[in-house]
Amino acid sequence: MANLIYWISTLLISGFLLLSSYTYFFSDNTINGLRELGFPDFFRIQLGILKVIAVVVLLIPKISMYAKEWAYAGVGLFLITALVAHIAHKDSLVVAFLLLVLFAILITSRYFIYTLR
Repeated sequence: MANLIYWISTLLISGFLLLSSYTYFFSDNTINGLRELGFPDFFRIQLGILKVIAVVVLLIPKISMYAKEWAYAGVGLFLITALVAHIAHKDSLVVAFLLLVLFAILITSRYFIYTLR
């Protein structure tokens, strides 16, 4: 059961990261939204690439636990930064709630990763 929880939570967070990364590159709404939040374009591109790398690291079982810990830390920092930016921008509470749910999913994935061994 723990393996199932791990894979479901990891696939959910990975799906979010891939969708988010895609919108960072191809969605005018997201690109303009990030500009409104005050982030420069190079940061948007950097985050998009790092999200894809995080997905690869999280989903490939043979990658070292050390690299996975860095991926979890990076995604966690991204979610916290996004939460702060959206609150400071006075965006909808729905966005803040979604980010908190995603953070909980990330924590769940991280907690259950050790059930794979």
